[in-house]
Order: sequence, then C-alpha cells, then structure tokens
Amino acid sequence: MSKVSKIKNVFRGEVGARTVVLEATRRIRVAFSRRREKARLAELDGQPAHLREEFSRIRATDLLAHFRSRTRPKFFPGFDDAIATTRVQRQIFADESAQLINQARHITNEHCWTLLGLGEKCFGGEQIDWHRDPLSGIELPLAYHADINLTRNDGSDVRVVWELNRLAHLITLGRAYAITNDEQFSAEFFRQIASWRVQNPVGRGVNWNCAMEVALRAMNLLAAFRLFLSSPQMDEVALKELLKMFDQHGAHIRRNLEFSHIATSNHYLSDVTGLLWLGMMLPELEAAREWREFGLRELLREMDKQILADGADCEASTGYHRLKLELFLYSFVLCHLNGIDIDEKYWKKLRAMIDYVRAYLRPDGRAPLIGDSDSGQALPIVRRTGDDHAYVLALGAAVFQEPGFKIADSRPPAELLWTLGKQGVADYQALPADELAHSQAFPDAGTYLLRDDDLYLLFNASGNGVNGRGSHGHNDALSIEVSACGTAFIVDPGSYLYTADLRERHLFRSTAYHSTVEVDRVEQNNIDAAAPFIVGNEARPRVLSWVTGPEADAIVAEHYGYRRLPQQVTHRRSVRFDKRNRYWLVEDELASEGSHEVSFRFHMAPGLETKVRADAIVEVWDKMNGTRLMIAASGLSVNPELESQFSSDDYGAKKPSVSVCWTVRAPLPAKAQFALIPVRSGENENERVAIVSEARA
Repeated sequence: MSKVSKIKNVFRGEVGARTVVLEATRRIRVAFSRRREKARLAELDGQPAHLREEFSRIRATDLLAHFRSRTRPKFFPGFDDAIATTRVQRQIFADESAQLINQARHITNEHCWTLLGLGEKCFGGEQIDWHRDPLSGIELPLAYHADINLTRNDGSDVRVVWELNRLAHLITLGRAYAITNDEQFSAEFFRQIASWRVQNPVGRGVNWNCAMEVALRAMNLLAAFRLFLSSPQMDEVALKELLKMFDQHGAHIRRNLEFSHIATSNHYLSDVTGLLWLGMMLPELEAAREWREFGLRELLREMDKQILADGADCEASTGYHRLKLELFLYSFVLCHLNGIDIDEKYWKKLRAMIDYVRAYLRPDGRAPLIGDSDSGQALPIVRRTGDDHAYVLALGAAVFQEPGFKIADSRPPAELLWTLGKQGVADYQALPADELAHSQAFPDAGTYLLRDDDLYLLFNASGNGVNGRGSHGHNDALSIEVSACGTAFIVDPGSYLYTADLRERHLFRSTAYHSTVEVDRVEQNNIDAAAPFIVGNEARPRVLSWVTGPEADAIVAEHYGYRRLPQQVTHRRSVRFDKRNRYWLVEDELASEGSHEVSFRFHMAPGLETKVRADAIVEVWDKMNGTRLMIAASGLSVNPELESQFSSDDYGAKKPSVSVCWTVRAPLPAKAQFALIPVRSGENENERVAIVSEARA
C-alpha cells in the first residue's frame, strides 16, 4: 500500500480540517512518547508496584492481611461472598458445576481449554508458550510492541493469540477453586502467572501491542485475584508480584491509549474501562485515583460518542455491541457498589443498549451477527459463542428490575450469580416472564425488526459504521435475516476470521455473502482483501418509509453503492410483512439504464435442506422440527441456483451453508419480487403458497 493510500485511509470518513490537525499533532506526540518508552523497557519491567506512601511503609505480612480483611472497595457480590455463591452454584447449576471442575482439571493437568470457536486447544507441556499462535504454530516475535506487524498473511492470527493472553481461563480456575478449595487449582494459577511474567517483559511482544488487550487481561486478573486471595499460596511474595503486574498493566495502558481525534472504538473504550477497574479495585496503588477518575470520565464520554441515540453501537456490529454492553453494564454495577454516582442519563442509555439486544434477538434466543464479530467478551465468566447474547439480557433484567428483558422459560445464567450474587438470582427469578418481542425500529442504527409471534425478519439499513470509517461493517446494505417457527432460515454469515486468512476475511464481508442484491459483480462499498479493517462508504443506505401496525409492517429503503458504475444504479428494496397471512413480500427495484448483470441472493443457515422445485419455488426445510420456508420469485426469467458458501456463528468456526441465487443480465430499470412464506410442521406448503398468491393478487 502506498504512503498516499495509507494517509487517505487514516483520514477516511467524515473528518474536518481541525480534526486532521489535532490528529496529526497527536500522532507526533505518540511517536516521541514511544521512543522514550522503547528506551526505558528494562527499567519499566524491573520496577516494583508504586504503592501509596501509607502502604509502601508497612510490612509485607501486614499488607497481605490488609488485602484479606478489607471490606472496601467492593467487587461483584458473587466474587466477594464466594461461600454463598458456591452454595447457590451447586443448587442451581449442578451439571454446570461438574463441568466447571472438569474444565479446571483439564487446564491444570493438560493446559488445554476451549479457545473462541476453534474448539479445545492445548498450549504446552510443562509451561504454556504465550507467544505461539494456536492456529499456525508460528511463534510471534518478542520485539518492542509498537514495531510488530500484526497482519502477517502467514496463517497466524494475532486475535487468537490475544484471546489466549486475556487469561480468561484463570477465572475458570478461580471459580472451581471457590467451589472445591482444591489447592491444585491455586497452585496452577500462580504457576501460570509466573510463567506469563517471565515470557512477557513489559512492552515487548504482541501481548503488549494493543492496550485493549492489556486492559481486558487486567480485568480478568482482578476477578481471579479476588477468588485466590484467600488461598494459603497467596503469600507476601505472590501478592507483591501481582501488585507489580497490575501496576505495570495500568501504567502501560495509560502510556498507550488507543485514542484518536478522528474516531474511537471498542479499543479505546476497553482501555479506559481497564483503568477504571484498576483504579477502583486497587486504591492502594499510587496512580489509582488518577486512573479511576480519568477512566470514569472517559467511559461516560465514550458512551456519548459511541452509542447512538437509539441505543445501538456506532460500529455497525451486533458482536461489538455485546462487548460494549458488557463493558458499560459491569462498570456501572461496580461503580454503584462502590458509591460512585453515574448520571441518570447514562443509566437510560445503558437501558436502551439492552433494549436493542432484546429487539434483535431471534425467537430462538440467538443474535444475528451483523458486521464483524470476534466473539470477544468482557469478564467471560462463561465462554459464550459469538451469537449468544441472551445472558446479557438476564443481567439487564435483574439490574433494572425489567420483566421486558426476561425471556420466557429462560434459566438464570451463571454470570448473573457471579456478578450480582444470590440476591441477583432471586430478583431475576421473581420477575414475571415477558412475551415475545414486537416490531421495532432503530433508525440511528438502521436496524428494523418486522416480527410477530414466532415470525422474525431483520432489515439491515445500517451504514458502514463510525461516521463512514467502516472498520467493522460489512457489505450488507438492505440485507435481511429471517426466522420462523423456531428455525433461523436466512442468516448473516458472520465473520469467521480476521487476519489468518485474508481471502476468507474478504469473502465473509462481501456483498455476495449477504442476502441482498449484487450488480455487475461489484461490491456495494469498496473493500480490499489487503486492508481487512477498511470498508468504503459508497452505499450510504437511506430509509424512505417505515410503517408498523397490528395487521402489517412495511419498510422501503435504498442505497447508492452502485452509482459509481459507469451507468449509475440505485437499489431500492421494500419489505411488507402481512401478519394475518404470515408472510413477507420483498421487492427489489433497480433504477438505471443499459444492460447489467444482477444477482439476488438469500444466504441460508447451516444444517438446512434447500432445493429448487419443478415450479421454481425454493423450499428450505428444517428436518429437526419439520418447518419450511418457501421462496416464490416473480419478475425474473431465470430459475435460481444453489451456491455453496459458509456461515460462522463463532470466531474461528465455520459450517457449510447454501446461498440461493437468481442471476440475470437484463436492461434496467427492472423489478423482482420474492414471497417468503413460512410453513409450520403439519401445514400443506402448496396451500400456504396459494393463500399468499391470493393475498398478493
């Protein structure tokens, strides 16, 4: 990539002249700061924890006694009162408790655990190799963190290495220790911490490259620290080393904040959340007050910037919405527990974030993976797949005492117990169950839900995200997701991988992998496989009308991504939901002149049987419950073809799926219609098609 192209990419999106100057100045300061940091690496690594004067003077034994006896600050009730928590854990989560203990033994004895969607991975015999990429086996360099090239195109994926080094598995060890008091888990915790410190000197290697990763690791370590604090193996030396580690993490985050005057994202939000937690939970550290005050101030400022007025994340991604919701929700709870006031307007915005999740969850309780998803979590008490967002709703239900956030027949998740304690579980269980969500619009996000009972269609009119910068958006303008009768039929394919395979990365965010319209084999927004986190801003979807009522919903929107063609094309899509007759009618209009190749696609979920009948109607069948989705096209002169594609519901995992595609070369303007007709088990599909045909006539 040329130097000019790199500069254009830095300042892409909606950026004013003043912002350009501020950002250029900031980058110069960062360059000087990194030179100083690089020259001081040995000094930074060797420094002890900088304690406040009153704590630096006391004996090591007294310092340990202080940490074990202190009642403030408060961590989450489930961690602080481990005896009560484990009692409820065994009562409500008996099977999960046995699994948890087995997982902890596997971590201890074999150094093996599940990592993202990659399944179980093992990370070394006597000692874990913290720099080896589990995907490729490649050892990443132990160079100065800012000098390391992360996009190597050699099969390695730094995102996977970072997940290993977030140390979330130590929370698993800690929870198992709380239940069993088995000192083998405590011994393993201290062994792994010691080996990590030796292999990761401050500022060197990929595990210091990204301040977000340092922050998320620090948050996980704080949780594990709370669980192992009572262990006999937590002696004065161990405490001293952990405090040193926490202090180094906080100082590194503060030196390397991922701030930009152009735009901030989940990275900077994680940075300041980590500082807030360290400053709040470790007031014994000299820098704690500054970290706490700065972290809280910036956390709320980022909520103003990154969360849209309707409660959705600004990055055009449901996956990163989940991560940000966790960061805000857990932080607000910690602040409340420690007497730190947060203005009511921020609690209202937090509630709106939860309402967005409630709206976009499908009837099966799973989330559509709009835009990027790396399956990242803040404080992963339980490892969740990328499309599992329902547990956050349960936390929101208990925090806000809101029945609307409680899904009928849902069990309290383990996160509820460990964050809000037994009282949180009792509060949740006392709430009445809510009925299914209804049709709802989120105009700032560009997300529209046309749903009734167990019928669900998500219409995606979102832009590429972050004021046109498009770091985590996909080419999915005017795409849809459809779920009916308990089955997800038409889905977004997810993300699969980031840098491990740039070709696959390119495919999963391409127009051809989404349930929308492709013209002349051109992308809706410019994307380049060599730039995996840059998406153009040509499409700019615009909603023209939205109407919802008891009998029907209707939406009309268009995008302009194909106006850069020699003969400009505008794609307009309308969807009408007939609630009484239980079907959706999708109409695509393409306004232009001349002849164009146009592909209309619907991307099916994995595990379904899809066929084209003799009458050219597409039948998609879920053999597990007998439900079907019929797709009847009109206005097209060709029969559909089935394309082999893939879908991913978890980072690093993919499953074969099918895309139904009608490709025509025709003069424009032109129209095509698609009736999406759900058929319950036991219903006659031909009768259902006939009813819809009569209703359309």
